[in-house]
Amino acid sequence: MIVASGKRLGRLLIQAGVVSEEQLDAALESATDGRSLTASLDEMGYASETTVAQTIAGQMGLAFIDLSNYDIDPNAAASLSSDFARRYWVLPVKVEDDELTVAMSDPANIFAIDDLRIVTGYEIKPVVAVESELRSAIDKFSASQHDVDDMMGDLEDIAVDDDVSEAEIEDEDAPVAKLMNLIITEGIRQGAGDIYMEPHEHELRIRFRVDGVCQEVFRSPRRMQRQLVSRLKIASGMDIAEKRTPQDGRFGVVLDGKSVDFRVAVLPIVHGELAVLRLLRKDSIMMSLEDLGFLEQPLQRLLDALALPYGAILVTGPTGSGKSTTLYAAINRTADVSTNLITVEDPVEYRLQGLSQVQVHERAGLTFAAALRSILRQDPDTVMVGEVRDAETGTIAIEAALTGHLVLSTLHTNDAPSAVTRLTEMGIEPFLTASAITCVLAQRLCRRLCPDCKEAYTPDEEALKRVGFPFKPGKLPKLYRAAGCTRCNDIGYRGRMGIHEVLTMSETLEHMTVDNASADDIKHQAVAEGMRTLRDDGFEKVSMGLTSIEEIMRVVV
Repeated sequence: MIVASGKRLGRLLIQAGVVSEEQLDAALESATDGRSLTASLDEMGYASETTVAQTIAGQMGLAFIDLSNYDIDPNAAASLSSDFARRYWVLPVKVEDDELTVAMSDPANIFAIDDLRIVTGYEIKPVVAVESELRSAIDKFSASQHDVDDMMGDLEDIAVDDDVSEAEIEDEDAPVAKLMNLIITEGIRQGAGDIYMEPHEHELRIRFRVDGVCQEVFRSPRRMQRQLVSRLKIASGMDIAEKRTPQDGRFGVVLDGKSVDFRVAVLPIVHGELAVLRLLRKDSIMMSLEDLGFLEQPLQRLLDALALPYGAILVTGPTGSGKSTTLYAAINRTADVSTNLITVEDPVEYRLQGLSQVQVHERAGLTFAAALRSILRQDPDTVMVGEVRDAETGTIAIEAALTGHLVLSTLHTNDAPSAVTRLTEMGIEPFLTASAITCVLAQRLCRRLCPDCKEAYTPDEEALKRVGFPFKPGKLPKLYRAAGCTRCNDIGYRGRMGIHEVLTMSETLEHMTVDNASADDIKHQAVAEGMRTLRDDGFEKVSMGLTSIEEIMRVVV
């Protein structure tokens, strides 16, 4: 079978001029020990694996895919047993309607395609992949499926045996360890921002927050909860014996070559202990401002403020709106070896190399205000304050901005104009606020429509008027809405982006701030000076086909 298949591929390579008859014969002879023709050609230096795969794809009129960068659908990969995948070295990568896309290194193997059609019940769409990458992907998915099978086989033991020692919980081969590893692994691979382990009266519920929306993953007997939380406490450095008070901790893992930190909070509730894991991906905070979904005008306004050597830039929005990511993206733009940049945070979520980061410790007296006072004696060029929580912190930050420092911080308000009045309400003198603030950015995170299944439609005119969507009378725009497919788990959305509102302080706005103008008056003036509101920014992204009206109305007040 190997020789026959190799000859078929060899003819294609000769026709394309990649190898000669002599080279093919030598490679086929070398392949008789069980190695494939592709591996032999690569080892003998006649043709690389990538060249062979791309040539085969071109000769047969098939697509070539780079598995190292391809988003493989786990549901598709799970549709085939590992034994079958290894028999023919094939891997399903995508399922759509009645068609299964299958990565192959030898698409000329018609026996494999016929068997795939019979086993899966799908019409088979072959695509070509590099053989070594295909083998590696099959091994990875097979190992993952093996772990799932082992864990499911042990669930009954976990549920029944409620008296487990601490040593057994710490054992890496224990069923509870396997289940915890599975939950964490799936959370990372599904792109969860938070993992919830919620005990109820008769069961334990596991949920992932993906793209800002909670999704239930599975339910299990409530007896598992105690062991899972104990395992989590051990990993996070908490007191395993303390079950009456809230505790916080953190731990880190490396999966698929990427480092992920987990910030863990455990809270006693009626039926046990609620555990919430916040996933902190270091690659997410190494993004540039251009990657965050800014439109050109608001981005330029923010960049102009960041270019100044002084002044305060505030980022506002509710919890989970991406404020920290935006601040770190701003830091990435301003930080270099010629500047002294110090942060004070509570907690320090992302620990970065080459950056001086201060962790607030209120019990020890290290508050935001105390840390900020000390930081200003370190002669910083740029200071990031995690959050302006009180008048003392706000006043010191504002005064630092007035004395030649660039200050970046966050504030909890619904929009950018409200940040100006909120500082006054906190007790900070309006004339200080007016002079120090150069820019206020308000933001939200909205879900992106899945590019594989988003559905075009013509909206109803009355519906557009009701939400205030701009359009020319008699000329309805073409918009898109969520549909749902296997790539997005039938949700219709995949990934998130920011929507932004950037207020830059003008002379008129400074005077209005000193005169204690209302947030509404400041907003009207800022809009007159060119500020795009959050809703305007969101509707522009709806017009671009990036998201839906329903999603913008969900996240914007």
